[in-house]
Amino acid sequence: MNPQPGRIIYLSPPTPVNMSEWYYDIANLEHFWVRRRFDVLRRLAGPVLRQAKHAAEIGCGNGVVQRNLEDSYGLSVAGFELIEAALEKSVSRHSPLYCYNIHQRHAPFRAHFDMLLMFDVLEHIEDESAFLQSVKFHLAPSGTLLINVPAHPFLFSAYDRAAGHCRRYSRDALARVVEQNGFRIRAITYWGLPLAPLLLARKIVAAMRRSEQQAYSSGFDPGPPLVNRLLALLARCEPLPQQWFGTSVMAVLENQP
Repeated sequence: MNPQPGRIIYLSPPTPVNMSEWYYDIANLEHFWVRRRFDVLRRLAGPVLRQAKHAAEIGCGNGVVQRNLEDSYGLSVAGFELIEAALEKSVSRHSPLYCYNIHQRHAPFRAHFDMLLMFDVLEHIEDESAFLQSVKFHLAPSGTLLINVPAHPFLFSAYDRAAGHCRRYSRDALARVVEQNGFRIRAITYWGLPLAPLLLARKIVAAMRRSEQQAYSSGFDPGPPLVNRLLALLARCEPLPQQWFGTSVMAVLENQP
């Protein structure tokens, strides 16, 4: 589903970012990893999602998170994105879409949102602190930031380079950078433990691919629908929250004025 004509609101010009655009052709509402990530979000932050009044997603991409929140909670989530092609592929139904650089700090957005989502964005940002300070500009005092990042630096591979990742995070490393920038951790978990062997295999396979596109596709595309369904079942085989190991880290953060 493409946005309705004129639905994208341009507050900033479209800008290239350190992000693979191949993601938007692979990540869909049925992708096992997209589904599991949303399951983890619901488990970790269900009350926050139900109580949110003004929500936005920074780096909304093709709108899969917006669509999940619309369908499950009836929640409209403003989407902020700089990649025009991603906005044009949005699967969200009615949430507003903005081509918007958060460093612009649009005055009407100051402290406007009681909930912000930032899913698999921070790992693409070279200057984490400057970015998180611009995030804080948009978040109400005591508002909630929901964040997801890829886990464990030793899993960094050719796939991460193709995806535009600057780093992967341990739980402690994520906690350190968000606390240094004025956020308090309310909940945090690793997730994706059953998928860890696949990431180790991906690291080996991605290193053998001749192009970045091959490295990315081989690492994220689940292939046939049956394989996707089996991976979805496998991904659910872990208790949450858990602090042992995983392929991603998700956290619920409170803004500290």
